[in-house]
Amino acid sequence: MPVFLWLVLGPRADGWAVALLMLAGFSDWLDGKIARAWNQTSRLGRLLDPLADRLYILATLFGLAMRGIIPWWLALAIPLRDVMLLGIPPILRRLGYGPALPVHFLGKAATANLLYAFPLLFLAYHDSWYADVAGIVGWSLAIWGTGLYWWSGLLYWVQVRQLVEGAKRLKR
Repeated sequence: MPVFLWLVLGPRADGWAVALLMLAGFSDWLDGKIARAWNQTSRLGRLLDPLADRLYILATLFGLAMRGIIPWWLALAIPLRDVMLLGIPPILRRLGYGPALPVHFLGKAATANLLYAFPLLFLAYHDSWYADVAGIVGWSLAIWGTGLYWWSGLLYWVQVRQLVEGAKRLKR
């Protein structure tokens, strides 16, 4: 992601930046697919994969917002959801469940929407024959992705609340 930011903010080599963004999104999808297909998943991988996704998303949001490609409200709305989730790991550890809940489908769908949205929004920023289509599809994915991202965050808190209530019932 540092290379992406340098390409976007330094020489403004947008073609290379979009290609790198698409490659990063594809490799993120592919490594998870291969790990599951070959039964090579691990606890460390389950922790690092979402962190790598967050780093990808944060770097992309920052670069696109700095260039004026996306508004700052979008660049802030997405990471704020992750800030909202910072209270979950201590609660899970206290209850003996480990640091994180399993990623659910809604969270994966949200991330996938966002990973597809960013390159399209970047492409829509340029004067070209595909800019309008890229903008429509990119903004659709960005809005859906942001909504699903927040919804999944709320569902994580619902799950934590259920775990806390279950732990209280066991103590009685």
